[in-house]
Amino acid sequence: MDIRLQIEPFDPGALLTAFSEGRLETGAVVSFTGLMRAEGGEADTLELDAYPGFTEAEIGRTAAAAVARFGLQDVLVAHRYGVMAPGEPIVFVATAAAHRRAAFEAADHLMDYLKSRAPFWKRSRGPSGDRWIEPTTQDRQDAARWDAPEPKETP
Repeated sequence: MDIRLQIEPFDPGALLTAFSEGRLETGAVVSFTGLMRAEGGEADTLELDAYPGFTEAEIGRTAAAAVARFGLQDVLVAHRYGVMAPGEPIVFVATAAAHRRAAFEAADHLMDYLKSRAPFWKRSRGPSGDRWIEPTTQDRQDAARWDAPEPKETP
């Protein structure tokens, strides 16, 4: 498990290549890259604040729970903080599992957490001024679906 919180830009392709390398017993690697949107010209930059140390630890706890819940072989989360421009990668999540369903669901689960619950503070800056960004109702609903206990299989 690898959790990276960094100010420097990253190359999602290079991260995926390195993450996938040498996986002889892995049946699926799923990745997601989130990019900064220009919001139709309303966002010139996005600024993310975090508490290094604390933020990684919180993301790490959620990633460890995802490893256990979905039976993952490995997880990589790289998340930027600081100032970003439209088109720049903000977040990269990769999951490795024996089977595709676990890898897909785990990546979805981790992104729902990162989008709505991870300890980041987001501010967009553009021609109309600064705007704090909060999780949307949809973001909260997406994250809440993982809170329900998993159904137990019946014999």
